[in-house]
Amino acid sequence: MITWRPAALLAAGTVLLSIVGLVTDGGISPAVLWSVAGLLVLGIVAAAVVDALSAPSPRQLKMTRTGDQAVWLGESGVVKLIVQNGSDRMFAGQVRDAWVPSAGALPAIQDVRIESGRTVALTTRLTPTRRGDRLAVRVTVRAYGPMRLAYRQSTRATADALTPPWTLRVYPRFSSRRLLPEKLARLRVLDGSVVTRGRGQGTEFDTLREYVLGDDVRSIDWRGSARRSDVVVRTWRPERDRRLVCVLDTGRTSAARIGDEPRLDAAMDAAMLLASVASRADDRVDLLAVDTAVRASVTNVEKRTLLFRLVTAMAPLEPALVETDFGLVAGEVLRRERKRALVVLFTALEPGALGEGLMPVLPQLAARHKVIVAAVHDPELTRMARVGPAAKPADVYAAAAAQRALTERDRVAAALRHHGVEVVDAPVDEFASRLTDHYLALKHSGRL
Repeated sequence: MITWRPAALLAAGTVLLSIVGLVTDGGISPAVLWSVAGLLVLGIVAAAVVDALSAPSPRQLKMTRTGDQAVWLGESGVVKLIVQNGSDRMFAGQVRDAWVPSAGALPAIQDVRIESGRTVALTTRLTPTRRGDRLAVRVTVRAYGPMRLAYRQSTRATADALTPPWTLRVYPRFSSRRLLPEKLARLRVLDGSVVTRGRGQGTEFDTLREYVLGDDVRSIDWRGSARRSDVVVRTWRPERDRRLVCVLDTGRTSAARIGDEPRLDAAMDAAMLLASVASRADDRVDLLAVDTAVRASVTNVEKRTLLFRLVTAMAPLEPALVETDFGLVAGEVLRRERKRALVVLFTALEPGALGEGLMPVLPQLAARHKVIVAAVHDPELTRMARVGPAAKPADVYAAAAAQRALTERDRVAAALRHHGVEVVDAPVDEFASRLTDHYLALKHSGRL
């Protein structure tokens, strides 16, 4: 293929011949001018052919990759393309490293000069706009001749053969991570307060210590006091080694956008904060992602690798446009968790989804486990439900629809609480914090 230079040379030659013809005022016959023009065209074509043949073949390049294999959504990663020139000619040209659009790869095209037998590293910065696996698609090479009149470009088959595979896994956005120090500080305060004063149902016995003025007399251990010939009291600590099961509903309701992100992404963010705090509290955390099938499962993970396992499992999840099988959800939880556990179901408070799917199986699930339904509240509904005195008819109808949706949510929440299920319904910017606070409150009162 030719570049723009042969056309520019031909245009310059044509202009020059025209000027010569005008200056000589017919002194040179048209036949001579046409002959010169033909020789000019042949010369340019011959030079372009020779230049193309002098360009190195893209097939003689060898490529490998190195760099980041995972990043958090909202952050950037770097992947290097290592290009080795295996020909006996210097490679001068362009390399286009194409990724899927959501990978945010820059720069797309880079100019390269590689001496024979040498290697260069081309750096591509990736700023993904979506979580999941972002793939490298194809590396296309264009090799110019010495005069830059023509080039040789890799065909699609050659480009596919040259392209080294690479996948960048984009973890879900963990924006609530900024709240983790505050929640851990509350956990430490809770731990200390329960050890010295707590007597909630379900709290675990810790140690015996001497009675001091101000201790609750109900905590005196009379048998221990008799053995020691001194008054001692029991101390308690928050429940440990409990099981927390986070269940992500990946059905159609998880695809709804709340603010700038899908409901599923908000649930993932809250689940990561909750799991981080629970693991620091020495509770065991499991994860299930379910719609009509189990999409992801994380069980029996050590505390030090918990967050990595969770984000790795959640990253490729996408909402499925199907109704969630809550019978499958209940069956999986009951099958996996033999002992009493805290089950946090991340879903939507919608009558159609929960009334026909969850309510029939809820009594069986709530009889064995403590259940929390965690739902993201859309603040847009609250805004739409307010109408001013100068509202138009369309605004009034929109407000009525929004108010009806809010009423149905309240009705579903009341029905869930009637079955002993606790409901956390919060706006997206407060959702993760309120859910974690609710968990800490349950732990403080010994109701896990």
